Amino acid sequence: MAHFNLQGSIAALVTPFKKDGSIDYEAYDRLLDFHLANGTAGVVVCGSTGETPTLSEEEDAQMFRHSVEYINHRMVVIGGTGSNCTESCIKYTRNAAQAGVDAVLTVGPYYNKPTSEGMYLHFSSVAKAVDIPIILYNVPGRTGTPIKPEVALRLAHDFDNIVGIKEATGNIMNVAQLIDGRPEGFKVYSGDDNISMLCNVLGADGCISVLANVVPADFVRLMDFSMRGMVAEARELFFKYRRLMDLLFVESNPIPVKAALAEMGMMEEVYRAPLCPMTPANRQLVVDELKKLNIIK
Repeated sequence: MAHFNLQGSIAALVTPFKKDGSIDYEAYDRLLDFHLANGTAGVVVCGSTGETPTLSEEEDAQMFRHSVEYINHRMVVIGGTGSNCTESCIKYTRNAAQAGVDAVLTVGPYYNKPTSEGMYLHFSSVAKAVDIPIILYNVPGRTGTPIKPEVALRLAHDFDNIVGIKEATGNIMNVAQLIDGRPEGFKVYSGDDNISMLCNVLGADGCISVLANVVPADFVRLMDFSMRGMVAEARELFFKYRRLMDLLFVESNPIPVKAALAEMGMMEEVYRAPLCPMTPANRQLVVDELKKLNIIK
């Protein structure tokens, strides 16, 4: 399989809903246009930020098809296809491949708490079953079990179609270990906005980002500066948005980022249960910061 060359700002997209709870494709297309106009390199569809636990298999497949058709090769499309059941993960990944996505993002199995060997067997089974680039997604804060760096590297060396990892432990030494031991062409993406600049300085390939939903152009610049070693310029942008990065996680993602996008007029603020609107006090913190940054009036 040819090297997967995606680098830079990759937005983990929210899924907009109408008041009746159905997917709002009109608002979704506005979001896609926003990223296309501002230079975002790729988008993740139906990931954690997209409230994927509440989307049906058919809704996932429909989102993949719609995104591929609408973007029409103007940006990389990555489909979120993780499951804690290996057979289901293979099925979802095949659905995404059939829809024409460029790659899939596959989270470590959650709740089951597999051993490292079980984790390896899960991803190796998926890699053998499909012919599409696979990005591992390590987020033990959500799954309960890490994809240890040595397991990720073993998978990277053993399977040509395991092309990268989204490393979202917040641990920069994990990122360093992955960069140090990876085979040629294997991408390491930060999954944490707040250390993405530092990861890029070490040699990472960008970030699969929540902040990019709100300030796509400046997040593109932050990734570009930090990957090119322009540390002073990157540092200035980092500190400009440091407070907003924190506030976007003051409640469970994607609650704050959906509130921010609603304030920006991009979409209705609708969640699927068990997620719910922000507390008024936290919401005011987000609104105040958006005003301070001149993102809203």
